[in-house]
Order: sequence, then structure tokens, then C-alpha cells
Amino acid sequence: MKKLFLVVSVLVVTTTFYACFKNPVTGRSSLNIAPESEMRQMATQQYATVISSGNVSKGTKDAEMVQRVGQKISKAVGEYLSSIGKADIIADYKWEFNLINDNQVNAWCMPGGKVAFYTGIMPLCQNEAGVATVMGHEIAHAISRHGNERFSQGLMQQFGGVALSVALAEKPQETQALYLGAYGALSQVGVMLPFSRSHESEADHMGLIFMAMAGYNPNEAINFWQRMAAQGGAKPPEFLSTHPSDERRINDIRGKIPEAMKHYKPN
Repeated sequence: MKKLFLVVSVLVVTTTFYACFKNPVTGRSSLNIAPESEMRQMATQQYATVISSGNVSKGTKDAEMVQRVGQKISKAVGEYLSSIGKADIIADYKWEFNLINDNQVNAWCMPGGKVAFYTGIMPLCQNEAGVATVMGHEIAHAISRHGNERFSQGLMQQFGGVALSVALAEKPQETQALYLGAYGALSQVGVMLPFSRSHESEADHMGLIFMAMAGYNPNEAINFWQRMAAQGGAKPPEFLSTHPSDERRINDIRGKIPEAMKHYKPN
């Protein structure tokens, strides 16, 4: 019995140790069991499904704004990661920025840099700075591998540390099928797994830095979240169900702005 317990303990510890990812900005460590290459592959497939639906807005001012801001933010992300020796995190990213004709107040970024904004969020963004606030936040989720972390937590709960350790080590083909099956069961097409409130706060922090480096005043983030707060009971669960409370979020952002301003490069 003791021998079995020892084997189980070693398997669990080994899986946790080798699947650890350290956030390049905050330094927080997280569990990332799924290979990031697998996450990017699944994201690319799902993103293609969304884009092929025919609901992509093209040639409009808002669509062009999303493209323009996306290019600036992604460039800033690359510069920031290069400056701290972490450019490898996005080495295989193939950035795409699209606006979807949908009234949902929503936006997301999948692993690999696949970004979508919904037309429903554009009135709240109002301008490039508002788009940059959301863009920086959503890209921060991807850079932090929050989706992988949530996915890994789900796998650990569903299959257990020991079974997953064995599958990872001995059955790569079966493990890939497990990834695909679990990911499909835990998410909807084109929508990432819901993030925790700690993930949201981390993305706010990083997003401020990214938008500042891209030339957008991080103080504009407060204006965006105040507009979002003014929606009151109409706030959509798709975007805000796991987000911090309005007051707490705005106060936290105010506290992070001095740090972000150190990176501010006005256009």
C-alpha cells in the first residue's frame, strides 16, 4: 500500500512539475498540462469555424479599427516579451484580428493569437483607446495561457492526476483524443473556457502595460470600465460573469496605472 502511495505521489508531482508555466509579467506559476502546440492547433480549427460562418465584418470603420489596434498591441507584446527574454512565448503565434457581426458584448483571444471582437462591444469601446483596453486584456489571457490553465484544471478534476500522468507518458495518441474530447465538452465553438477572477485581474494588469506600450494612455481603461459599469443589470454573462465587481476592478486598475505609465509611448 505504501509503495502504491509512493508511485501515485511521484506521478502527480512529476506531472505538476513539468507542466508548470511562469507568467512573464506577474511571475505567477500555473498548471499547463496540455502542450501549447495542441492548444494552438485546436484554437486554429475553432477560429476557422467561426470565421467561415460568414458573419465577419469587413471594410467597415470598426473592422479596420480592430485590425489597426490589434497590430499595434501585438507589436507591443512582441517588444515587451523580447525585452525580458521571453519572445519564445509567441514565436509560433499567427495573429488574426476579426470583427464578428453579433450583438453580444464580447471579445476573446485564443491561443496562437486568434482574436475576435463582436460588434456588440464596439459602442462601449467608442474609440481606439477603448478597443486597446479590451484588446490588451484579451491578448493578456492568451499570453498568460489562462485557457490552458483552466483546461488543465478541468482535466485533473475529470481524469485525476495519476490517470493523466500515465496517459501523458505512455499513450500520446490516446492523450490527444482526450484533449480534443475534453476541450469540446468544456467549451463552445469560438468561445474560450471561462476565466477565474484572478485571471481577469492578471489580464487587466498586463493589458494596461501592453496598451501603454502601443501608444494608448492606460487611464483610458478606467473610462472603458466605467462605461461597462453603467450598463448595470444589462451586462452580458458572456463577458462579465466571472469578472471582478466594477468598483473593485476600477480601483485595482487605478492602482496599476503608475506602473503602466512607465511604459507609455504616446503616438
